[in-house]
Amino acid sequence: MVRKSSGVGVLDKAVAILSTLEAGPHSLAELVAATGIARPTAHRLAVALEFHRLVGRDLSGRFIIGPRSAELGTAAGEDRLLAAAGPALAALRDATGESAQLYKRQGDQRICVAVAERISGLRDSVPVGSALTMAAGSAAQILLAWEDSEKIHRGLTNARFTAAQLAADRRRGWAQSVGEREAGVTSVSAPVRAPNGKVIAAVSISGPIERLGRQPGRIHAAAVVATASRLSEYLARE
Repeated sequence: MVRKSSGVGVLDKAVAILSTLEAGPHSLAELVAATGIARPTAHRLAVALEFHRLVGRDLSGRFIIGPRSAELGTAAGEDRLLAAAGPALAALRDATGESAQLYKRQGDQRICVAVAERISGLRDSVPVGSALTMAAGSAAQILLAWEDSEKIHRGLTNARFTAAQLAADRRRGWAQSVGEREAGVTSVSAPVRAPNGKVIAAVSISGPIERLGRQPGRIHAAAVVATASRLSEYLARE
């Protein structure tokens, strides 16, 4: 239900839709239930927002926050995480010798929003803007592990990791994967948190199994967790 009014009803309803989608993907029926907006109006506004790229769709056709929202945040200088990510990932790469990435979740995918590539030698190259699966990989585990039980249950459908693995990730504060996303590739990830404690991104390093081994967390978890913690602390500063 729309609780506050600016006096411009259509704008209030559009903002209500965007605010609802902040919590994750919603079908039209779920949008209607969450906002109290009549179904025809909710559909018309969501489609209009989609046209302007403020709303998008996930692989199941549900509505999600669109890419224009991130673009506007960056243009306004409000995306402090991206501003800090470049130097932080470069330092992590230099400390570990492996490619470092920052991922954010968007619907049923995770998007690489920043990267620091290994300078030379065999590496796992993930360009900025790459959309990867939420069903495999240590970053996917991190972006799912602290969600509510319903979202975790849904996210585990067809996933290459288990509920037990997510529980272990929560307990130790980091995740690792070996050949989950791509044969021969291993990774370690840790959560970046907003000031309210919500996990909003995952810091990762990745590289070949031949170099990182089958227990990459034993070697690199501390460095990855420290980088993610520094970014979280930066976001918490006024």
